[in-house]
Amino acid sequence: AYNTLMSMLPESEWGNGSSPSVPEIIEPNKYGWYFADGFEGDTCDWKGRGSATVMTSGRTAYVGSEALLVQERTDAWNGAYKQLNPKAFVAGNEYSFSANVMYFDGSNTENFYLKLQYVDKNGETQYSTVAEGKAVKGEWVQLANKNYKIPDDAKDMQLYVETAESTNNFYIDEVIGAIAGTTILGAGESKDIVLGDINSDGKIDAFDVVLSRKGVVGGFDSESERLSADVDQSGKVEATDLVLLQSYVLGKIKEFPVAEKTVDVNAMESLFAGVKPLASYKKDGENNPLFTQRFGADPGVMEYNGRVYVYTTNDVIEYGADGSVAENSYALVNKINCISSDDMVNWTDHGAIEVAGKNGVAKWANCSWAPCAAHKTINGKEKFFLYFCNGGNGVSVLTADSPEGPWSDPLGKALITRAVPNCSDITWLFDPAVFVDDDGTGYLCFGGGVPEGKTAMPATSRVVKLGDDMISLAGDPVTINAPYIFEDSGINKIGNKYYYTYCSNWNTGGNQYGLTSGAIEYMTADNPLGPYTYGGELFKNQGNFFGLYGNNHHSIVELNNQLYLFYHSRPVESAMGIEGNYRSPQVDKITMSGEKINAVTGTMTGIAQLKKLSPYAKVQAETMSNQSNDIAVNGLGNTTVSVNKGSWLKVSGADFSKGASYVTIKATSKNGSAVKICTGSADGKAVAYAEIPAGNNSEITVPVVSSVSGSQDIYLIFSGQADVDYWYFS
Repeated sequence: AYNTLMSMLPESEWGNGSSPSVPEIIEPNKYGWYFADGFEGDTCDWKGRGSATVMTSGRTAYVGSEALLVQERTDAWNGAYKQLNPKAFVAGNEYSFSANVMYFDGSNTENFYLKLQYVDKNGETQYSTVAEGKAVKGEWVQLANKNYKIPDDAKDMQLYVETAESTNNFYIDEVIGAIAGTTILGAGESKDIVLGDINSDGKIDAFDVVLSRKGVVGGFDSESERLSADVDQSGKVEATDLVLLQSYVLGKIKEFPVAEKTVDVNAMESLFAGVKPLASYKKDGENNPLFTQRFGADPGVMEYNGRVYVYTTNDVIEYGADGSVAENSYALVNKINCISSDDMVNWTDHGAIEVAGKNGVAKWANCSWAPCAAHKTINGKEKFFLYFCNGGNGVSVLTADSPEGPWSDPLGKALITRAVPNCSDITWLFDPAVFVDDDGTGYLCFGGGVPEGKTAMPATSRVVKLGDDMISLAGDPVTINAPYIFEDSGINKIGNKYYYTYCSNWNTGGNQYGLTSGAIEYMTADNPLGPYTYGGELFKNQGNFFGLYGNNHHSIVELNNQLYLFYHSRPVESAMGIEGNYRSPQVDKITMSGEKINAVTGTMTGIAQLKKLSPYAKVQAETMSNQSNDIAVNGLGNTTVSVNKGSWLKVSGADFSKGASYVTIKATSKNGSAVKICTGSADGKAVAYAEIPAGNNSEITVPVVSSVSGSQDIYLIFSGQADVDYWYFS
């Protein structure tokens, strides 16, 4: 087989796949193969996806002496890919593809995918599954499809291999692309792991007992045999498994009991005695800021189904030529953070949405500032809308079927530009605020800036009625004459009145309204399009409360008949010991006196927890009320949390009214780690310990080591590197 691979078409005749309209066609060889990659001292033009890197390795091989090692993966999609040459692989035609994969570390089984990435006729990147298979650790499995049809409109095609969940290293060997219908020999499909059926003949009988005894004494012929012989799932095949298997064959038991994991408490206490909890950017007992793992400015807030979603500008630290922290220019901001909560204390981090730039949903845009969001039922289906500004020259919109995304760009351009009537003379065409009225009509506010000589009445804010689809305009924008406006529009309906809110400019001295600079003001009207009348000041510049002044940006949302003010401040920046106007989101309560909004005082205490958290439901690791200062949230939507030695995560107010017997955690670690779950503090009373084996990617369930009841703050502290998915008690 190796000699056959070496006789294949040389790579020099391939090209790079970048010119799909080349007239020449590459013919397959006598075996019907267009390419066959054996990785003998050559990566055969395969490259890493995402953070992954590739190299040839002699540790294992399916054919010959080397295979392609895929390593340094930080996400399941970080695999390896090869550009397909359009001279050989033509859109709309069928082909036969095969790849052999194997891994050594992690869970006992792992799902692998052979996929095609391509660009469709609309210029959108699409993904299609060619083949998939379940591999057993330490054994090769073949991913093959004899008749895979390349989509009709595909171009810029990449064949790639990835895993379903894990980030472990894996190996690829003998990857072949051939004419349709070609049978390509390979490792074949892996055997299903059936406890007790060691010879995989579909029966559990005396022959399996013999094989089990043989394996215990002299070792098993394959990992599949060993896994099948571990009938109590303890991780080891020993005398207990032999007794259970014999009892099953003799009819004494009808199913195999699962061995309960035991915890060596003394060993764990010794381990964690050397683990010091890292510091946090957030003080204990304070609920502001909402999160510290990233910055988050200009909070745009939406309530949906009893949950508050907060979208923020993803401030990125900028550095000067000398390496020192520079003032935030906002030029690097091309993502929007999304967090949510139903109790206003424990916040779930859904990740940073890539909005602008080459990796963004709106690739034509450069920036993604000052987001706001709304939802509306259209044709019987709930739709979600995320508005943002591409710098100071336009307002754009993304759409989704979920508040977490995935998001799409329905227009491929800005919704509001200077070409829109009554918008050409707006100084800063940015800072959108969206509102959906009781009748389903949407309204959008935007604008800002102070023209020369117009400090008292800049006349740079606008409000416009949106079309039924929320991505078009149903009229011309109307000017809102907001006194001393600077930026940061907001629009809400409170009772029967419409409230327009905004940030005042920095030259308010001697004004007739009594407003102050850089503060949040409000106006009222009987119609969302105005005219609006000045009502008062609801929130002074945050520097009055926290000492660091800067631009003020807010949103107002109602949850459970209570109004809340979301704004940004600079506590994380301060805790980091830097200064450059890098902002973080906070929230405080709003009270009313009739139609008057009472002045809000900014606090670090924030909001008291609205409801208890259930520890018996799956708690995503990215749901936290506080965290150590080194953690990172990975991915988008279904995110995970990266931790290291001394890292910790906290959730507040967990209701243990049912007590607890077990705790389950799903986490993976490159070199192995452990977690201590405790109450009260990161070094508080231990409730449970769990080992996280190297490469593990499955649930780990352990018994608790001490009782827990009532309302508790829960901390998870780690002894080493891990990526954590979720946890729960039972």
